[in-house]
Amino acid sequence: MTRMTERRRIVRVDGGRVVERPDTLAVEEPLEIRVAGRAVSVTMRTPGHDLDLALGFLVTEGVVATPDDVVEAIACGDNVVDVTTTDAAAGRVTERRFYTSSSCGMCGKESIDAVRTRSPYDVSVDRLVVEPHVLTSLPDRLREAQRVFDRTGGLHAAGLFTAAGELLCLREDVGRHNAVDKVVGWAVQQRRLPLTGTVLQVSGRASFELVQKATLAGIPMLAAVSAPSSLAAELAAEAGMTLVGFLRGESFNVYSRPDRIAATN
Repeated sequence: MTRMTERRRIVRVDGGRVVERPDTLAVEEPLEIRVAGRAVSVTMRTPGHDLDLALGFLVTEGVVATPDDVVEAIACGDNVVDVTTTDAAAGRVTERRFYTSSSCGMCGKESIDAVRTRSPYDVSVDRLVVEPHVLTSLPDRLREAQRVFDRTGGLHAAGLFTAAGELLCLREDVGRHNAVDKVVGWAVQQRRLPLTGTVLQVSGRASFELVQKATLAGIPMLAAVSAPSSLAAELAAEAGMTLVGFLRGESFNVYSRPDRIAATN
């Protein structure tokens, strides 16, 4: 049975008062992702939606381009997912293995050139336009839907929204990149790629990797409650994606393609 949380006895010190009590922690365990029986990645994640995670990972690593590339995805035990792909997709699997941690999805990449994976979708032509009031409502809507965070305080979230602010999918994980992969994997299983006309809202900062994952899924707008990195802003501009940061309260910064925000048109 999937466990996203576990209980552990702790000692809490508060103003000199010492109390022993139970606490709820987010579970972190390794997941091995295989393609046709061959291990291609081990990632540390919060159990739950493992098929979504494996499929999303393969999309955002440039192995799976469309849902038709996936023949079958099965869970082999608690911590292994095996994906059978078409021959064309299997041919995109390199000899390199990607060993990722929950904190950094870049671990194992040889160079910056290796992560500039080209997307099969051109997000620059997406006609998405979002009203500012809809955009500023997304962090609260994301937070309200985070069920596990309420118990642990230790999970990142990624939510996929329509231009009108409707939540399509939310996933939580100890790794922000895993949460995004789970959303993308959901889209694969729903046969919704590319994710045109959508906004990806994330609970933390906007890294280069999250921008890359969004472009590979065909998402035209990425919004984060914290800051983007310089490389994230650079890649978003190159790809024609709208990148929003510091989305808090009624204000936000737009780092690329501001024309998709209604107030700037």
